[in-house]
Amino acid sequence: MILKYIPLDEGMMIMDEAIVKAKKIIEGYPETKFSGEEYQRFYECVYFMCTYHSSNEKTMQLYEKFRNSLEESIFSTVLPTLVNKQGANLLREFVVIWSNYKLMARWLCRFFEYLDRFFIPQHIELESLNGISFSCFRDLVFKKLYCRLIEAALTLINQEREGQQIDCVLLKNGLDIFVEISDYKGVNYYEDFERIMLTEISGYYSRLASEWLLHDSSAEYVQKVFWCLNREKQRARQYLHPDTEVKIVQVVRYHLLDQIANKLMEKRQAENSGMVTVYQEILSKCAGMSLQEGSSSTSPEEWLSTLMANSAHIC
Repeated sequence: MILKYIPLDEGMMIMDEAIVKAKKIIEGYPETKFSGEEYQRFYECVYFMCTYHSSNEKTMQLYEKFRNSLEESIFSTVLPTLVNKQGANLLREFVVIWSNYKLMARWLCRFFEYLDRFFIPQHIELESLNGISFSCFRDLVFKKLYCRLIEAALTLINQEREGQQIDCVLLKNGLDIFVEISDYKGVNYYEDFERIMLTEISGYYSRLASEWLLHDSSAEYVQKVFWCLNREKQRARQYLHPDTEVKIVQVVRYHLLDQIANKLMEKRQAENSGMVTVYQEILSKCAGMSLQEGSSSTSPEEWLSTLMANSAHIC
């Protein structure tokens, strides 16, 4: 390729064309495409500006232009779109914006690719172009909205637990972004969300345990536990990270079974002996609900004995 001299002002104007068009993606036109000729023109502009005089100063200006283009799109489009949204509406807009932002950033990374290939490796203190695109969105958007996004996700989960219809695909897509952004720098935002969610689940099932012990027979109680465990497993598989299912089951079993085992046994013993057979039949099902489904061969009697022993220090 024959080197071509492109003055700084002219080159920056050419790259402004690329940036303005790429920004249409995040402004709500994800179908925006660049032709092969456009891609070559923008890529070669950066290449020639960086190589003609081997000027680090000019190249650094291009590096900063890349970062500034992302930050400007966030301040002018992303934050104004999201700042007044709440609940499911916030989550829905956030998922769309994140998808469009990544597409926009991917095009810009291709146009400025020469920086990634030759300039940035020579300056180890500089972040890669992909790294900049992630860190800009994480620091300027995600962190700013993080608490509200958690609240929106938890509201949807609680609504679904109470029997309301929710958009499970939306919830899964939103929580997947927590994982995606967490994976990049080692800060696990999904684990933070998971910790808050498990705390809420603990309080929810602790209250239910007290209510059910007061109003239901032991057979009815265990039947409800069996139903709740199944529903929480199904819920986790619909929209939560795979590792979360085991943690939820542990929390639910602790509050509904382990913590009240002695009280449940006392309630059973005080009931009509004619109900024992029914109770044992339901209990057999619950005994099979191990943390890894289908792996338990524990009998109801052994299960109750274990439950009693594990909870002796509590009750």
